Amino acid sequence: MKQMTERASKDAFAGESMAHMKYLIYSEIAEKEGYRNAARLFRAIAYAEFVHAKNHAKNLGIIGSTTENLSSSIEGETFEVEEMYPVYLETARLQDERQAEKAFHFAMEAEKIHADMYREAKDKVDGGEDIETEEIYICPICGYTHAGAVDTCPVCGYKGEFKTF
Repeated sequence: MKQMTERASKDAFAGESMAHMKYLIYSEIAEKEGYRNAARLFRAIAYAEFVHAKNHAKNLGIIGSTTENLSSSIEGETFEVEEMYPVYLETARLQDERQAEKAFHFAMEAEKIHADMYREAKDKVDGGEDIETEEIYICPICGYTHAGAVDTCPVCGYKGEFKTF
């Protein structure tokens, strides 16, 4: 792919990915406010943005086999833990931005777990096996991720219903 087209494709992938997430968040808000059909509209268009992002990702060659995708995921999570979030955290502290500091801390703690989970999955997949796991629980406040039930989030202290997958 030529340099300008590649740059445009990367920008389009980033933009469509952000729109996808933003519309899912908007959908949650509309649902909580009782606007069921507006929530459905946001979810529908979020899916369309996902399709656009996936098409750009295919053109960029960033989608591979499960083993390749796990390797890429490990690299991404490790980068976030070792480089990205430590810098973001220090910036927020320096500028006394408490909410941003909290959000960066929460994300970094969850990303550590994600990297470990991906490493374990990659080991299994590299051996030709799928992972065996209980339901995966996600804290709706900080994103803490755990295979198996959790009563209290060890990162943010949340006690309530965890999202399960």
